Amino acid sequence: MKLKHSLLTLVAPLLMNAQQLMTPETLWTLKKVGVQVVSPDQSSLIYKVGQVDLRTEKTKNENYFLNVLNNQATKLDLGKKTLIQWDKNGIYAQELDKIFLSKDNGQTWTEFYTIGEVDNIVISPDGKKIAFSKQVLVENVMGKDKYNDTPKTTAYIYRDLNHRHWDYFNEGKYNHVFVVEVSDKVDTAKDLLEGKPWDSPQRPFGGAEDFIWTPDSLQLVYVTKPKSGKEYATSTNTDIFVYNLASGSIKNLTESNKGYDVNPKFSPDGKSLIWQSMERDGYEADKNDIKIMDWESGKVSNLTKDWDESVSGDVFWSGDAKTIYFTAAFRGTKQLFSIDPKTSKTQQITKGNYDVNEIFADQKNSLLVGRTDINHATDLFSVNTKNGEMKQVTEVNKATYDKLAQGKSELKMVKTSDGKEMGVWFHYPPNFNPNKRYPTLVYCQGGPQSALTQFFSTRWNFALMAANGYIVVAPNRRGMPGWGTKWNEEISKDWGGQPMRDYLAATDYAKTLPYVDGDRVAAVGASYGGYSVFMLAGIHENRFKTFIAHDGLFDMKSWYLTTEELWFANWDLGSPWENPLPKAYTEFNPSNYVEKWNKPIMIVQGGIDYRVPYEQGQEAFQAAKLRGLNTKLVYFPNENHWVLHPQNGLVWQREFFEWLKETL
Repeated sequence: MKLKHSLLTLVAPLLMNAQQLMTPETLWTLKKVGVQVVSPDQSSLIYKVGQVDLRTEKTKNENYFLNVLNNQATKLDLGKKTLIQWDKNGIYAQELDKIFLSKDNGQTWTEFYTIGEVDNIVISPDGKKIAFSKQVLVENVMGKDKYNDTPKTTAYIYRDLNHRHWDYFNEGKYNHVFVVEVSDKVDTAKDLLEGKPWDSPQRPFGGAEDFIWTPDSLQLVYVTKPKSGKEYATSTNTDIFVYNLASGSIKNLTESNKGYDVNPKFSPDGKSLIWQSMERDGYEADKNDIKIMDWESGKVSNLTKDWDESVSGDVFWSGDAKTIYFTAAFRGTKQLFSIDPKTSKTQQITKGNYDVNEIFADQKNSLLVGRTDINHATDLFSVNTKNGEMKQVTEVNKATYDKLAQGKSELKMVKTSDGKEMGVWFHYPPNFNPNKRYPTLVYCQGGPQSALTQFFSTRWNFALMAANGYIVVAPNRRGMPGWGTKWNEEISKDWGGQPMRDYLAATDYAKTLPYVDGDRVAAVGASYGGYSVFMLAGIHENRFKTFIAHDGLFDMKSWYLTTEELWFANWDLGSPWENPLPKAYTEFNPSNYVEKWNKPIMIVQGGIDYRVPYEQGQEAFQAAKLRGLNTKLVYFPNENHWVLHPQNGLVWQREFFEWLKETL
């Protein structure tokens, strides 16, 4: 027995060393799972598995039919069809300009309706009506639309704000939702927003979830922000409307609430409507609650009013309409919770170092969910709703994972400068040796009020960073959801204050650890994380050896006057003409500290990022160069606030690690 144990002790490290390490190429070619449609009784679903071809940047998809009861999956050939929904009438799919219907689980299809070029198709429960969206020209802001004799002009003519948003310039077209009877032709469809410069679905990220049919098929519920121009740019007040097909009347169901109202969902019995709601106008990171309306009486109540967290993820009705499930950031992860719609009693179901992101199906005390952690992209898991036990259903990347040496994660509680306890993730390299000293990356999260959890990303991928030999320190600094609403709110108007001290506290703590090489520590991040990097570069007092900032805010006055969603800037910073001038433009403005920059800095910028426009990266790069610093600008003209093109992603990763190798 002793000999066997000794052999295993010797062989185990050799097996670990034989394993491969994560590379950018491996990361970008991992398969991605996406659930498309779920059967009405939630006993079956169809999901797709996509994989990117790095040469062509195209994704090849395969479809699978999953029996949720026994977790058996079989391949399904859908040809060129795109699935729409699955209800009591069958499975609907779109191919080119037609809708098809299958009554035998996708084996055969019959033509249902000729729909034309539209988006976000939703068919009524009775199968007699169709809602869809398409872009409609409402305003003549293009010179060629305003003047018929100038078809080649490239002019844009604006009289108001919201002239550009996220990554596109407003061309006078808006997403409108339409309703048509299946017995009629599509050109007779009713435009519910006719003539209005409003969007439904909401741009840039809204989809078919922004409009739903009532269970009796007599009304359509939809989400829009009934504002345009300056009012749109300074308000978060989206509302939920209901359109009555018989009378043609439209009613605003959430007029009294001045913040976000989104994601409406009817209970399976049709008696209740829930949605996610924020109270305060202009505060996009306000506490996100679940509200419920008795559909018959119209009475509304806030189910999570007394719960000291924010419902930051998916919301899902149980099949018997007796329970609402949801996901939310909690203590550095994203977990699954339940709430009783009658008593508002909230209960945590899952616990672990992973994120539960989506909820897909409910079957007899179990839910089918999507789960990630820093080493694993999304797979489907079955969750026992009584005890939180999880069983893996799909393993689409098993062959790849089996070849990879993976690191571990640890959440440490670190004392902040004001005596609070802060959760800080430590992600360790594969084959971590506590007797070695490792270069370390302090990761600065964006948002600034987005959760720092066990997410899996193709850009800020902690597993890839660790595989390159770095310890990653990721502080849940002030502003992070999952640590109570007070902690989440304490970043507003204080961007360069306590959150920076939180980063420095985490850095100082990390340097006390014997396996952290305190002379080789870098600060890296994007968006508010990029802002943090720019700020830290001026106040770090030689804690860091190098910096990487992606789409970071550098000069707060020029940023305020060029960004598009001004509700965010007004709430978190204040305007640059207020008296007294907010600290955002003085003490908390990174550009005011350039004379103290003394370390190498790499700057990454997207060309069509209108949230943090190109000039922010250009200004920082120019300032660093004129200061005589070692600096690099990596510019992606066709990327927005993210990096979405696979080959751009490869270049991003390669430049990232090349810079660290050179300067750290």
